Amino acid sequence: MLKKSMILLASLLVATSLCLAQEKTNQQPVVKKTPIKQTSAASGKEMYSQYCAPCHGTDGKGAGPAASSMKVMPTDLTQLARKHDGKYPANSVASVLKFGSGPASHGSADMPVWGPLFKSLDKYHETVVQQRISNLVSYIDSLQAK
Repeated sequence: MLKKSMILLASLLVATSLCLAQEKTNQQPVVKKTPIKQTSAASGKEMYSQYCAPCHGTDGKGAGPAASSMKVMPTDLTQLARKHDGKYPANSVASVLKFGSGPASHGSADMPVWGPLFKSLDKYHETVVQQRISNLVSYIDSLQAK
């Protein structure tokens, strides 16, 4: 009887361990959200590196270190012009940065809406906010596949 109880207990322990291990591997990585850091409004590259590259990657192809934790993979920014008949959609990119693109294209609120965040960096300086967006849009343009 003791032997059967020990086998049952050992089996239960193994089953519980397997369930816990399976549960742990099924958990999705989580995007760590941090406060926005000040960057130079004059450098689209610096802003891209700080704000965009964690998700879109340094090359803009959508494979940054945080991309795997997203519900929907980040957009390949190098293909924006190609997807718009060879013309880079600067106004659309600026609009997404200022106002967001809505849940349909991102699947979640993973991508921040940068307009209000830039305003928090440059309070009472709308010109600097516009400069940030313009320089970031120009830098993303430079990433377009040829």
